[in-house]
Amino acid sequence: MQLENYALGRWTKGEGEGQALYNSINGDLVATATSKGLDFAEMMDYARKIGGPALRKLTFQERGLMLKKLAFHLLEKKDTFYKVSWATGATKADSWVDIEGGIGNLFANASLRRQFPDLPYYIDGESVKLSKEGTFIGHHICTPKRGVAIHINAFNFPVWGMLEKIAVNLLAGVPAIVKPATATSFLTEVVVKEIIASQILPEGSLQLICGSANGILESVTSEDVVTFTGSASTGKMLKSHPRILEESVPFNLEADSLNAMVLGEDAKQGTAEFDLFIKEAVREMTTKAGQKCTAVRRILVPVNLVEDVQIALGQRLSTVIIGDPNVEGVRMGALANKDQVQEVSEKVQELSKTQEIVFGNLDDFDVKGADKNKGAFISPILFLNSDPFKYTDCHNIEAFGPVSTIIPYHNIDEAIELARMGKGSLCCSVVTADDDFAREFVIGAASMHGRILILNSDCAKESTGHGSPLPMLVHGGPGRAGGGEEMGGKRGVLHYMQRTAIQGSPTTLTNITQQYQYGGKQFEDNIHPFRKHFEELKVSETYITAKHTVTEADITNFANVSGDNFYAHMDATSLEGTIFEGRVAHGYFILSKAAGLFVDPRKGPVLLNYGLDECRFVKPVYPGMTIGVKFTCKEKISQEKRDEDDIAKGIVRWLVDVYDETGETVAIATILTMVKKLNQE
Repeated sequence: MQLENYALGRWTKGEGEGQALYNSINGDLVATATSKGLDFAEMMDYARKIGGPALRKLTFQERGLMLKKLAFHLLEKKDTFYKVSWATGATKADSWVDIEGGIGNLFANASLRRQFPDLPYYIDGESVKLSKEGTFIGHHICTPKRGVAIHINAFNFPVWGMLEKIAVNLLAGVPAIVKPATATSFLTEVVVKEIIASQILPEGSLQLICGSANGILESVTSEDVVTFTGSASTGKMLKSHPRILEESVPFNLEADSLNAMVLGEDAKQGTAEFDLFIKEAVREMTTKAGQKCTAVRRILVPVNLVEDVQIALGQRLSTVIIGDPNVEGVRMGALANKDQVQEVSEKVQELSKTQEIVFGNLDDFDVKGADKNKGAFISPILFLNSDPFKYTDCHNIEAFGPVSTIIPYHNIDEAIELARMGKGSLCCSVVTADDDFAREFVIGAASMHGRILILNSDCAKESTGHGSPLPMLVHGGPGRAGGGEEMGGKRGVLHYMQRTAIQGSPTTLTNITQQYQYGGKQFEDNIHPFRKHFEELKVSETYITAKHTVTEADITNFANVSGDNFYAHMDATSLEGTIFEGRVAHGYFILSKAAGLFVDPRKGPVLLNYGLDECRFVKPVYPGMTIGVKFTCKEKISQEKRDEDDIAKGIVRWLVDVYDETGETVAIATILTMVKKLNQE
């Protein structure tokens, strides 16, 4: 079978025979792959002119729902993906991480839409007052880049590696061209065929290259974004491409790193943390046969516990059955191909010059259900480094397979220094029940790590583990790890958007941002806003309430109801040395009274009070002062129906500006209501 590329809206085979791709379990030919004949410049132009405009027309809410729909569709097809994944050498557990973990990224980014406005662009942060009278303000907006996200991915996660990246750029409104590593691209192709067949994504949103993408960087421009996952050497070469430098193209490099696991000094044999450490270390060595950018390469252990750890790891590793993942009991499959076996073996030989193998053998190991001479199998290898400050190869050389080194440390300062000697890592774990040890280690090591897991018995049951990047957290790392970051929740999405400062009047910026800016023009209507459905409300629409004069009885009654008898409200004799001139009204009374002034009590389109975003009490209110409220529609965010029986609705954010008889603001808040839509379809 020759793999097909998806380019310019159609599936097409490359020219020539292409590269042969083999089943890593039995050595059989799976497919050939070639991209010869593809015009990469045309593909990028197609993405910019067809995919980009279609995505930018959609709001964040629509893009998020698109990802959600795609995730459900791929879940229905997952059995097909699992069958193909086997040929990459993955066990079912490995495939679960790759396939369902990737689909999980789609779900997570779909949910992220709730942190964005119901607009095609994002309003970043708060407005900035730039003038004395407030007639000139500044703000920031983030708009989708009008380019292409080019994803050059690694062989170890042919599904997750693609889905975790495109979920982010698609939510941002940017199309993608995906170039998976050729060795396992036959699995990526199967998934992309399902994506294209679903017709869920706008045409031009996603294109696929199965084979070489050599020359694609010649066509990049400043609005494109390039991401690379793989070896540090290849990544640095691509990052220094003249076109990348000339056009100042954002380039996110996520390189393999020498990640560490640290056993706390308290976690002696017999403790729950010691057992957790052994279990997690072996899992991180053998999952995906050690072919993970987050895999544990350095196992840092207190010097007095080295022997205990070595014995425990050896005993557990000896139970790991290597072989065909379809055979009962097999816990570790094969490397991606025989080239990887050769490369890992060479690295093991290099590391052997300065440290001792205490478990495993490159030649002498058993394989269950397969011929180890035909497949790409390798044994787990565990080293012991007796002097890691003198013999530093373990901090510089990575064998990208089931290979790790036990490294002793004498105190926490040494543990921190050794962890940092990896020169930048994607992740690190510290296993300890001593929170003071954890704090000191994290603060000392964090600047050289993208993520740190603190594992103990309190969180072990629900922990996602050392090697699991999560879509809502940053995935990336400094130094050797590439200096970039993928995902990271909203942070990841903003990598595909241009942040622009805008300046002008509050009224003009209200119109641009579709969020009411304080000081902007307001307009009133003779219909109370709580009598209006979601579609009928307009940003800047304001209801000016009746007024209320605060009394001492109000303060006393609120104290009785709330139980808040703080001295400033109830004891006029205790105010010496405070900012208050007399008994002051409770801030929450002011907010509650404001609600009493702006709420229309009759049943109507307002379904419920959804919450309070922010609240500030900026001026004391004393008995005898009179307050009123300007109640302004600040922002509208549409919500989808969860099912056919659900009510079509949206969230409305309201600015509650409480002012006194002088016109000065005494309290300001943002509240949210859930409002029914007129259109219930």
